[in-house]
Amino acid sequence: MRSVSTIAVTVVDINQARIDAWNDADLSRLPVYEPGLDAVVGRARGRNLSFSTAVEPTVAAADMVFISVNTPTKTKGLGAGQASDLRWVEACARTVAKAATGHTIVVEKSTLPVRTAAAIKTILEAAQADDQQRTFTVLSNPEFLAEGTAIRDLETPDRVLIGGDDAASIEALAVVYSHWVPEQQILRTNLWSSELSKLTANAFLAQRISSINSVAALCEATGADVREVARAIGTDSRIGPKFLNAGPGFGGSCFQKDILNLVYLCRHFGLPEVADYWESVVALNTWQQHRIARLVVQKLFGTVTGKRLAVLGFAFKADTNDTREAPAIRICGDLLEEGAQLAIHDPKVDPAQMARDLNQDAAAAADALSGTGSWALAESVEEAVSGADAVLILTEWRQRIAVLKRDRLKPPGSLRSHGRDLTQTRLFEGRVVVAVEVVETDHALAAGQQSLRERSADKSGGTGDQNRARHQLSPAIVISPVVISPVPIIESRVTSAASSVSLIPSIPSGRIGITR
Repeated sequence: MRSVSTIAVTVVDINQARIDAWNDADLSRLPVYEPGLDAVVGRARGRNLSFSTAVEPTVAAADMVFISVNTPTKTKGLGAGQASDLRWVEACARTVAKAATGHTIVVEKSTLPVRTAAAIKTILEAAQADDQQRTFTVLSNPEFLAEGTAIRDLETPDRVLIGGDDAASIEALAVVYSHWVPEQQILRTNLWSSELSKLTANAFLAQRISSINSVAALCEATGADVREVARAIGTDSRIGPKFLNAGPGFGGSCFQKDILNLVYLCRHFGLPEVADYWESVVALNTWQQHRIARLVVQKLFGTVTGKRLAVLGFAFKADTNDTREAPAIRICGDLLEEGAQLAIHDPKVDPAQMARDLNQDAAAAADALSGTGSWALAESVEEAVSGADAVLILTEWRQRIAVLKRDRLKPPGSLRSHGRDLTQTRLFEGRVVVAVEVVETDHALAAGQQSLRERSADKSGGTGDQNRARHQLSPAIVISPVVISPVPIIESRVTSAASSVSLIPSIPSGRIGITR
């Protein structure tokens, strides 16, 4: 294998517009928003990184072909609603079988159901039988990149997983990673273990989120504090502190899709009890998001009809414009059904995408008593919260905003937007506040995870430790029983999934990353 400096990577896509965006001189126009991606593309493009629509010639020249296409959940046919749609994986395999020359290592990069490699092998072996000059090896190398932190995850991964049954091919791929990944972090397994490991990792993370959310509901019913419960169990070395923050549930493209895929596999292999268990994780996540909307309604005196609600953040997590399975979609949908007037602000999400997700175009606020919900885009935080009856912070962008009742609580740190101190405005008087924080998956505690938990607001209007605790901004769902302002404070947080695999039901433009 050549040194890393001589490895050439060509990303091919059948979508000309997308390739044009990747080749655009203006790096702000890349088709994917990811912090740091523009710098990486800027450094490598034109040196050993290129983008092209010439799929077959590129495959023919490649030593390694990475299949990295969408594997959404099927919407119809056998396994609809659970099984992965593998049509684009098969299409890529057939393209490789047709165009490859010499020996080609085919690497599964997409998140795939266990034993998908068998189907890829069958297609490639048929091509090999027709031309003995061509040979193939199939490896599984699932990605563990989290949206918003993908560059960091790439450069300093927790592990690199390579599965296969050909030692030479495994080592060839391992050599590529060894230029920046320590040898002890490169794990080698058989094909099926590698394929199943990614599904299992996502399922376990999602299970922890649903578990703590179920406990949060019990805490609210009994008077226990989920933050204290989480801290207590998190100190147990057998459990640990990760993913123990209650909130509206997980979002993103991977967790739900991969769990449902696991459910389908369990039923296929005659394990209905196991399937039921994992299916309950998804069901509880959906229930939790509906519950958050109900809590907002309850705290606004049983109705949000005609009330203006500010929604800060729509993406499923910070530092991405991805809205796939975002908790905001279900929460906003429920509030629209209740007749709320939403003012939505997100710095990266296209309003057209919001309209598609909400299945409703933006419109001016309807008559207060009509019962018709509507939403409109807010260009700034100030515009969103001005005159709002409640503020919901559903995505924690880096410019974290903790919206507080100005004259009752002081913020836990600087609260600024566009250079202005929001606490010095009169925008928040007499309002309900929903405060959230986002956990980034595939990591230990996110950089800011402890900050909201450990900072406390100055107390006012109350005495003693009990009131102090109630005034803290918590990353957990806590519905305060104490009215410290004309309406209560609702504290919440979003725990979100992070992956790049699509759930878009339409035919995506696949990518094949190639090294030579």
